Amino acid sequence: MSYLGPEFDPPQSRRPRRGPLAVALAALVPGALLGWVVYEAVGGGAGKGGADRTASAAPASGTAGASSPPAHTASPSSSSPASSSASSTDDGKRPSGAAGAGPLTGKVVVIDPGHNPGNFQHTAEINRKVNIGTNWKECDTTGTSTNGGYTEARFTLDVAHRLRALLEKQGATVKLTHDGGSPAWGPCVDQRARAGNEAHADAAISIHADGAAEGDRGFHVILPGSVHAGAADTRPIVGPSHDLGVRIAGNFVRETGEPASNYLGNGTGLVTRTDLGGLNLSTVPKVFIECGNMRDSKDAALLTSGAWRQRAAQGISEGIVSFLRES
Repeated sequence: MSYLGPEFDPPQSRRPRRGPLAVALAALVPGALLGWVVYEAVGGGAGKGGADRTASAAPASGTAGASSPPAHTASPSSSSPASSSASSTDDGKRPSGAAGAGPLTGKVVVIDPGHNPGNFQHTAEINRKVNIGTNWKECDTTGTSTNGGYTEARFTLDVAHRLRALLEKQGATVKLTHDGGSPAWGPCVDQRARAGNEAHADAAISIHADGAAEGDRGFHVILPGSVHAGAADTRPIVGPSHDLGVRIAGNFVRETGEPASNYLGNGTGLVTRTDLGGLNLSTVPKVFIECGNMRDSKDAALLTSGAWRQRAAQGISEGIVSFLRES
């Protein structure tokens, strides 16, 4: 918000010339004023009423920039113009004095863009098996693509960037599990879950697009089922994750117009799974979203549209905001 300086005083009307009586009275005023000044100087007018009068005479909001900052405001030296994701402390919480105040200030969101554009060059690494609690599974996969060659990894990273911008405008601290080739491949599914856990995320979401048959179209949100095996224990997060998923699904439909999946979820747009390491190993509320089917021509036309991806990010964002405001 730009600073508006104090307004100029309005011009004063010209006073009439003083007559003889006014001159005589003026001679008596200085003595009276002198007595009042002495009384104020020794503290006679320094009570609460005097302080209230001073406060009430302060300029309107346009001149607030000239007043002293409130006690809780960070000094200029402690603030930073860096983005919330870059200026976060190691535990994922927004550092004191960082920019980005809003309704989600103090909340942490971890976004997991499914797959990685570099996975195609690191097949040996991503085929390595990792423990997901219930069994062992590949570190990661390459993901799918449209028939025209637009990859899921490119799609998820683009939506993740748009979502991050929207959430940061609301004041949230946002972390991505990977970004723009860093790391060059992966991370593995267990590391993706760990990213949300170590950030103490208030909500985490993994963004994907499906690769089903032509004619299978629509989105679905994947919820964690109850798992208690090995290193996995989703029982504490099943309830809040369901709430998060329902809110995201409802807002996603409204913003994008994309129908709920016609091949999974019985038209609800919600699917529960216990075979995904990114959910099984999470200790924070987390869901996956399959934004559409890249192999269906109608869905592919949407997924390859930048304008539609912005609406998708908006729908996901509004679901997360709704969840965090209630949590």
